Amino acid sequence: MIRLLENLYQDETGVTAIEYGLIAALISVAAISGFQAMGASFSSMFETVASEIEMVSSGNN
Repeated sequence: MIRLLENLYQDETGVTAIEYGLIAALISVAAISGFQAMGASFSSMFETVASEIEMVSSGNN
């Protein structure tokens, strides 16, 4: 019984999978926050372009 517990304690077969899972989670969190920041920037840019197009099409240069 003690031998079985020692083997379980020293077993590291799942460690690599857990590390890859943590790395994937960190990358996804960074990507989500980056996309949110870019989304706000793109929204502002498209609003500016839309207002410029609206102004040009109405003839108010």
